[in-house]
Amino acid sequence: MTSVYDFEAKQIDGTPVPLAAYRGKVLLIVNTASKCGFTPQFEGLEALYEKYADRGFAVLGFPSNQFANQDPGSNEEIGAFCTKNYGVSFPMMEKIEVNGPGASPLYKWITHEAPGLLGSTAIKWNFTKFLVGKDGQVRKRYAPLDKPESLGPDIEAALAA
Repeated sequence: MTSVYDFEAKQIDGTPVPLAAYRGKVLLIVNTASKCGFTPQFEGLEALYEKYADRGFAVLGFPSNQFANQDPGSNEEIGAFCTKNYGVSFPMMEKIEVNGPGASPLYKWITHEAPGLLGSTAIKWNFTKFLVGKDGQVRKRYAPLDKPESLGPDIEAALAA
């Protein structure tokens, strides 16, 4: 695999979506959870999506229940929670695993493309974020503590590239 466009995901309703559908866009790929201390980041992610969507930017949310059982609901429940509580309009995908042998192929690839501290490829917690450029390459990895509103300059640079 050579770019994010080589992968497919499933939308939260189960509809397959080849990530090639986002070719030429800047993406922010985020593993999310509904019952986490970082869950309010949905608000900031939605604000970024609303601010930059018309310039070719998309947020892709990937729920995961791998961290302290913080997203135990069904895909339907997760989707309803995100819409009702945070007005999420960016694409939410089906719940996946982001670590270990069951990790989605997309997450295996992006974590190797942009390792974390000390070269670790593991996702440490919910709301780890990956910025992908228009060329489908991972530009940067952000920790859960990095607030969405702090990513604006990097998104602007990726959109201008």
